[in-house]
Amino acid sequence: MKHLKKIGFYSVFILPILLMFGFYLGGWNLLIIHAFVFILVPVMDYLIQTDRTNVPETEISEVSKEKFYSLVTFIWVYVQLGILVWGFSVISSTTLSFAEWLAFSTGMALVTGGVGITVAHELGHKAEKLEQFYSKVLLMTVCYMHFFIEHNRGHHVRVATSDDPATSRFGETFYSFWWRSVKDGFISAIHLEEEKLQKKGVPSWSFQNQMIQFVLAPIIFVGFFALIFSLIQNRFVWEVPIFFFVQSFFAFSLLELVNYIEHYGMSRKLLPNGRYEKVTPLHSWNASHMVSNFLLFQLQRHSDHHAFAYKRYQILNHYDESPQLPQGYSAMIILALFPALWFKVMDKRLEEWKKRTWVEELSIKNLNPTENY
Repeated sequence: MKHLKKIGFYSVFILPILLMFGFYLGGWNLLIIHAFVFILVPVMDYLIQTDRTNVPETEISEVSKEKFYSLVTFIWVYVQLGILVWGFSVISSTTLSFAEWLAFSTGMALVTGGVGITVAHELGHKAEKLEQFYSKVLLMTVCYMHFFIEHNRGHHVRVATSDDPATSRFGETFYSFWWRSVKDGFISAIHLEEEKLQKKGVPSWSFQNQMIQFVLAPIIFVGFFALIFSLIQNRFVWEVPIFFFVQSFFAFSLLELVNYIEHYGMSRKLLPNGRYEKVTPLHSWNASHMVSNFLLFQLQRHSDHHAFAYKRYQILNHYDESPQLPQGYSAMIILALFPALWFKVMDKRLEEWKKRTWVEELSIKNLNPTENY
């Protein structure tokens, strides 16, 4: 099982292969990658039992240092850049119907957003400069570089509170959440970076302001390739920047769907001293479905990630006491797009989990739950 799990993380490379395979087959085959992510993966998650095993404490130090696990994330950076440039080439040289163009753009977003942002998230939490650089490169390809600031210095501090744009509220639809999270997350990143520069005595409009760099980088990136392919095609290829920004939109919207799922209805208690209780594995939804966790580098073990953000993906733990999603992210993303169905499934599950947790807490304190309801 140990070696199977190691190899399983390389399954992420199936997605760019399916995108290319679907394109060269043409027509409806462009939807092969969509069918894999949103039909086959949920079916496999359902049929294959969840993996609730954790790395033994005696092996954590050794496993966390294994280069095998970081290598796959490093390779992905170059694969994503390559597949995106290939996409520019396709868009600039091929005539596609609107349906084909949309299928190709959203298929690319499943690569850059579904896996790419997940890898960027993993690398962005690490202290090594190379890993942070790779994280920024991946986020640049989806026009969401401010995530590097807001996620690490904002979301992880304010998660499961009303101050956090990326925590979805109980009864909030994904569509309301999307607008608030995208808008307020960007504004929060601006303020966080300004605060950092003020402490250093550096003016906000200095080029040391990462937000200025993060806004310009994707524009320079796509501008460079638009120029290259314009020279190749001997015309201005306006298709390249449009394709780039559209796939970016779908990619970061996929991220926001995941954000919506991860913390729906979670809230930390406000303590008498005016501070919130410490983040624990109880403040994030957990999912230990094996197949989707291979494709997402165990991002679905989100409970442990928020409790211990420094941990590498290969040593994240499953917690039975954490709130558990009924299915993996692929299936839950589809559910989140239909608010009535989402509320029907998740609100009941959330209330049952809260009630069970409340009773367990009272039991620990030797209190009678009936008298304290």
